[in-house]
Amino acid sequence: MSYVARELSHRNKLLFGLGSFLIPILIWCAVSYLPFIWHPQVQITDSGSVAYLQVDSRIDKNLFFSAAQSAVDQGLAPPQGILVNPIYLPAPHEVAIALVTAFTTEPAQANAPWFHESLWHSIKLVFTAFFISSLVGIPLGILCGFSNKVSQLTEPFVEFFRYLPAPAFGALAVAILGINDAPKIAIIVIGTLFQQILIIANTTRLVDRSLIEAGFTLGTNKLKSLFYVVIPAAMPEIYRNLRVLLGWAWTYLIVAELIGSTSGITWFITQQARYQNFDNVFAAILIIGVIGLLCDVILMKLGQRLFKWKPGAN
Repeated sequence: MSYVARELSHRNKLLFGLGSFLIPILIWCAVSYLPFIWHPQVQITDSGSVAYLQVDSRIDKNLFFSAAQSAVDQGLAPPQGILVNPIYLPAPHEVAIALVTAFTTEPAQANAPWFHESLWHSIKLVFTAFFISSLVGIPLGILCGFSNKVSQLTEPFVEFFRYLPAPAFGALAVAILGINDAPKIAIIVIGTLFQQILIIANTTRLVDRSLIEAGFTLGTNKLKSLFYVVIPAAMPEIYRNLRVLLGWAWTYLIVAELIGSTSGITWFITQQARYQNFDNVFAAILIIGVIGLLCDVILMKLGQRLFKWKPGAN
């Protein structure tokens, strides 16, 4: 059992961390570059005598082989093609190129935002909404975890409301707040606030009761116990919870930006999918993941500095 729980060395952590990314990429490469694994379509390079086949179009390989055999049987020129995956699954090198060209290619539509402008707009939405959610969720969650009275007054409704899907409030948010960024922010807040309250409340309840009792023994009162014992003891875990909840905010962003959106990363993805530029779609999705991971790493390093006194913080 001690072997299972043993801490990995820094080198092994780095190797396993790289492996967690390398394995999916290798699977993606195998599916993309090895035809015998999964290439269900044929991309036409020469239509031959088959009039309905267009060069560069894709067709199910069974239909292609049937058309080619029919042409051969009739003594006509058979079509030619190469095995490929469906257009919605671009190869890694195509997505890599799209990652670069997305930032340097001018938008196809006049007055449309550049990719980096859409991305920055979405980042501002996420962090604005999460800041608003945290302004309410952190203090209310701590109070619910500290006081049974506040908990009973608040948590039953929060438990009920958290099961209501945030996107269902889209039409109502637009009716009240208009069609700009306000309803998008509102949906992200609704999607994260109530979960935040419950998670922080449960985290606060996990504070060692002996610390609170020791404070009362030394003459502290309930208010001082909250500010000088409970909050400092719970804050490292609350901080970790916020890192996880920030990921939820990014998830709700995609839904929120579907509301009357003409900017933002979701608008970019929707436009690129409409024109079947799926390499750009994958590139935009990967960019979201990279930004989220960088934010989490930065917050983790910041937490290690803020909570040096917490065992395991480093």
